[in-house]
Amino acid sequence: MELLGLPPATWLPVVFAGLMGVAILLYVILDGYDLGVGMLLGGAQDEGERDTMIASIGPFWDANETWLVLATGLLLVAFPMAHGVILGELYLPVMLMLVGLILRGVAFKFRTKMTPGSKLLWDRAFLGGSMLAALAQGWMLGSYVLGFQDSWAAHLFAAITALGLAVAYAFIGACWLVMKAEGDLQRRAAHWARAMLAFAALGLVAVSVATPLVSPPIFEKWFSLPNFMLLAPIPLVTAVTLVALWVALGRYPRPGDRWNWVPFAGAVAVFALAFQGLAFSFYPYVVPGSLTIWDAAAAPESLGVILAGSVFVLPMIVAYTAFSYWVFRGKAGELRY
Repeated sequence: MELLGLPPATWLPVVFAGLMGVAILLYVILDGYDLGVGMLLGGAQDEGERDTMIASIGPFWDANETWLVLATGLLLVAFPMAHGVILGELYLPVMLMLVGLILRGVAFKFRTKMTPGSKLLWDRAFLGGSMLAALAQGWMLGSYVLGFQDSWAAHLFAAITALGLAVAYAFIGACWLVMKAEGDLQRRAAHWARAMLAFAALGLVAVSVATPLVSPPIFEKWFSLPNFMLLAPIPLVTAVTLVALWVALGRYPRPGDRWNWVPFAGAVAVFALAFQGLAFSFYPYVVPGSLTIWDAAAAPESLGVILAGSVFVLPMIVAYTAFSYWVFRGKAGELRY
């Protein structure tokens, strides 16, 4: 079936690249904030605050991982060649990420069986699992950006990216707590978010500068005319948003707890802008410098069948996700099991 005069082999890979990109972005935002809250458990003053932090993500954290499953599934069925290359190169960090996610799930369930005052061990396990998953994802991002190069410089860049993404997750997690918590925890969450914002901004600048420097094609895409003029709003808007967040977080909590959603919305905007920049940098490659989306795509007939199923599945995922966030809107209540 042609679309705007284009054969399926041309437009179907683009559609699936877009779907996979949306799934990855939603995962990074949604599971990013709950991974961040998990890492911030170490800053809680007592078990009561840890309970409040867990309660703020309790209805959502498990379902947020649906987007990771969806993104991986789309990579497998739509771009099987790229799936083999990417997971082959990232086998170890993927395994560590899964260990971290499993540890989070085990810790979350086991802490529900503990009596008050005896949850510290499992809270530390939840923190450790969150940290391990975040660092592994950051390492994967750094390795991907450099096209899976095997050198000490590439590994150093991947390590810096891992730390940067973990800090970014902690930042958006703190912004989530500003929206969901009250009292002293909310005040300290705003302080955490402001501190993490500075480190996250440094990490964002490092990745943004290093990516075009190590890749001549990406440098050409960003700094040739007219692309440079057309793309300039992305870093400019990102910088303005970061400054606005820095100023706003210094004024929380506000009287009457007004506008408590603004820091989280700003953090989401920063993540979306950064993802947009990365997506433009690497398009149309699904494996940097090696495989384009058309090289790695499955047969058009297979993609057509999968797209037909996606038309029904994706709206259902979006609907139940939106419904859960609507039902559990507002401040985090007392933790109950």
